[in-house]
Amino acid sequence: MNSSKEDFGGSFSVDGEDVEVDLAEFGWDRPSAASAKPEHNDDGRIRLQKALATAGVASRRACETLITSGRVEVNGEVQRELGSRINPETDTVRVDGVVVQMDVSKRYFVLNKPRGVVSTMRDEDGRPDLREFTDEIEDRLYNVGRLDTDTSGLLILTNDGELAHKLAHPSFGVQKTYVAKVRGRMTGEALQRLRDGVELKDGPIRADRAKLLPGGSSKTHSLIEVTLHSGRNRIVRRMLAEVGHPVEELVRRQFGPLHLGTLRVGEMRELSAGERGALLSAADEGGQDPEQSGGDDRGQDRGAQGGRQDRGRGAVTGGRPGDGKGARGMRGIAAKGNPHNRRGASGAGGGSQGRGGRNSDDGGYRGNPRQGGSR
Repeated sequence: MNSSKEDFGGSFSVDGEDVEVDLAEFGWDRPSAASAKPEHNDDGRIRLQKALATAGVASRRACETLITSGRVEVNGEVQRELGSRINPETDTVRVDGVVVQMDVSKRYFVLNKPRGVVSTMRDEDGRPDLREFTDEIEDRLYNVGRLDTDTSGLLILTNDGELAHKLAHPSFGVQKTYVAKVRGRMTGEALQRLRDGVELKDGPIRADRAKLLPGGSSKTHSLIEVTLHSGRNRIVRRMLAEVGHPVEELVRRQFGPLHLGTLRVGEMRELSAGERGALLSAADEGGQDPEQSGGDDRGQDRGAQGGRQDRGRGAVTGGRPGDGKGARGMRGIAAKGNPHNRRGASGAGGGSQGRGGRNSDDGGYRGNPRQGGSR
């Protein structure tokens, strides 16, 4: 049977005889013009609501509501038209001020790096490196910056090479928070010196914030928290040594909008959608938190020379795009897990991948770190 028309019904040839058939009489609806339209144009553009749903923001119906409510921006312009199309490869999309990663092939992980591990994917001297945490990940990952071998804590791993380079570059100036166990009893005068700035061989440096942690002081040691955005080598250790309190243990607890939280030493997990958005937003804004304009790593005020600042927008945190103002003042990190159900990611229960791939009693993977914890 050959059809003389491409749509449903029409004139058909059956055994050499023309037959008129209307399939609607048999309960078959003709395809509407809307359903027949392809999602993509020839230029690679896709409907905005479909792109948002594919990126994991929400269901397509919910994404339509976000658009008509004026909560979606494309390249800095509020977009309310449901029929609008975007190019996911070139357009920047924000929901409630949070950048949405339109390329679902990009993956982002946070690792609680143990002491004794070199911050590289392949160490030429044969020392323990980051490969032992990434063996089950199919994608090629890059580490964002480095932590000293004897420093533990938060390290970002990603297959987004462009973002990794941007975040690690000294000019980016992302804020980082460390907890340090130092020798001696730290005084208020020493803490103020850190905030005011000290002179090192490679130039002046000051901390954005420095404080003694509650119960963190004894006759022989102190536990302090230091926040700064310098990318200079071993900068925290050198600063504390300069004020007379050498570091004995050092842990990075925060990198930009990302927090280490309860992730155990040697464990790794994939970022939630909200955390990805917060990280991308921070990168888009040059790493400078509009509400936390600290000094730069030369002891100067970055308020006038930081990245793009939107004074009408609060600090972007780990909120989930689509949660309204909560996306900038989140009541908690969005659900952990594997938004695209890919191999090597943590499960919906918040489990993590660690050394040796052993199941931990909390449903994830726990490794066998060389030390008991990040004290």
